[in-house]
Amino acid sequence: MKSSKRMKRAAALISAAFGMMMFAGNSAFAITPNKLVSGGLKAYTGSTTTDYLTDGYLTNWKSSDAKEIALNVGAGPKKLLINWESFGDCAWATNFTSNCGHSGVALSNFKILTSSNSTDGSDGDWEVAATIADNPVMARGVTIDFEGKSWFKFVSEGDVGKLLEIEAFDMTDGGNDTWFFMGTSISQMGLKQQETDSTTAQLIHARFPNYTPAMLRGGIGCINSTEVVAHLDEYLKYVGNVKYWAIEMGTNDAWGGGDWDLDAYVKNMQTIIDSAKAHNITPIIARIMATNPEKSGWQINPAFLDAVDKLVEDNKLPKGPDFYNYFLEHPELLGSDGVHPNSEGGGQAMHHLWAEALAPLYVAGNSSGSGNERQDSTIAVRRLTPVANFSVPRVRVQGRSVSVSNAVNSNRGVTEVSLVSAIGTVVEKIRASSNTIRFSSNINAGHYLVVVRNAGRYSVARVVVK
Repeated sequence: MKSSKRMKRAAALISAAFGMMMFAGNSAFAITPNKLVSGGLKAYTGSTTTDYLTDGYLTNWKSSDAKEIALNVGAGPKKLLINWESFGDCAWATNFTSNCGHSGVALSNFKILTSSNSTDGSDGDWEVAATIADNPVMARGVTIDFEGKSWFKFVSEGDVGKLLEIEAFDMTDGGNDTWFFMGTSISQMGLKQQETDSTTAQLIHARFPNYTPAMLRGGIGCINSTEVVAHLDEYLKYVGNVKYWAIEMGTNDAWGGGDWDLDAYVKNMQTIIDSAKAHNITPIIARIMATNPEKSGWQINPAFLDAVDKLVEDNKLPKGPDFYNYFLEHPELLGSDGVHPNSEGGGQAMHHLWAEALAPLYVAGNSSGSGNERQDSTIAVRRLTPVANFSVPRVRVQGRSVSVSNAVNSNRGVTEVSLVSAIGTVVEKIRASSNTIRFSSNINAGHYLVVVRNAGRYSVARVVVK
């Protein structure tokens, strides 16, 4: 039995590799980078400053309710995409479904101002670049003109709620690396609520350094495809300016294991696909996550999986992650109800699976990156599922020093080991032939990714330096 599972897993990896190589030649979905210019900057909130609003992590749960928040991203960009995320109960919207109650205060009524001569976020001359009124959702982005400017700030008129993160991306060259993750409570929990070693965006950046995806999370507990269609105009109003919709949808439609709602699900998903395409949005659909029948008492009806596969094929969409087979093989990553990802690796697996599924899009768009650096275009090797003959590195933190052992596979040539900050900056890169690598001492406190590349394979680990 174990041998059979290993063979199936190997076959799946080989199939994915060929799929990736075939897809890389299709430039229809090629991604143009949009550089993150706000990462790690100080956010000025009146007389104080913070760094957690720009640190790239949503799971530290530090939030701001300041009515004015200013950032100095410097001169250069002619256009900025400014994203923000709020807390609440982690649902993207509070009133899209009647089956669950959601709470939270969105950043509702505010202006975005810009300046070319401020020195502290308060002085200087400011112009209104955008006015946001009656915003009801917890994650959204707007594009503003920024030519000749260096500062922007949020000025709120009402209740700010709990603001978690602000990101600004340089859109001067027409970048389209923008993502909205539409989903159910599975995405609400797995992609936002739960601790993870790194987000999908950070994993993509670690593998393709020219790219810093703009990632908005849109999971809503209890929502089904019928309710999404009922609120589709609102989805398009608030995230219709995003290029890619990464969609996890179907568990609530398939609840109980029957196929009684299958026809409605197919019709609704086709409506979502058609509406997205009409607004120049590329939808990417995940295969519905398997349950653990020993706890849930039911399993996803195969007819729903066939429907997802047919929707992808008929509409010529990029393939999304196969949540079904992965969690079928890893029921230990599901929670006590047997349906939702758990906090001991379930959400982390979702981020990794999305990153793997989206990687071919970045391979196809690599020619748009800057410089002559050749990006890796082979299958990702996650720490969750090591591949044969690729030893999983061990990362150790002692004070302000980070070391990596078991990093070099002697029969696979030189290994490249990078220390990447949470905001995507490569702090140090080492090409090594020895089996133990030590980064420079006195690393600043913070969250980092250690990325080990060897012979087309890579491993990513998250570390915290205190």
